Amino acid sequence: MKTFLKILLTAVAVIVLANILPGVAISGYISAIIVAFVIALLNMFVRPLLIFFTLPATLVTFGLFIFVINAVIILLADKLVDGFAVSGFWAALFFSILLSFFRSALFSLLKDDK
Repeated sequence: MKTFLKILLTAVAVIVLANILPGVAISGYISAIIVAFVIALLNMFVRPLLIFFTLPATLVTFGLFIFVINAVIILLADKLVDGFAVSGFWAALFFSILLSFFRSALFSLLKDDK
């Protein structure tokens, strides 16, 4: 249930950011949910491989190359989902940075008291 809520919160963040940022477009709510699901799958399967293969670049840049990896994940989601469009690398980079910020803020609402 918590995973489904995280995907829905990510979809809300995608819709908000698509309305704010130039160069990012989403066709509707269903596309936003699909984008959130695809980003979750890419973060689960592709991101660890990209981090492993680019580990030297990540170490040399003191971890800043992770931002590039996040932008690549957004560009891959752009290619995989029809109703989602990102105009270029810089738009994907800004989108990924703001999406990470919004996701962390929204996910903090779901924390359980233990």
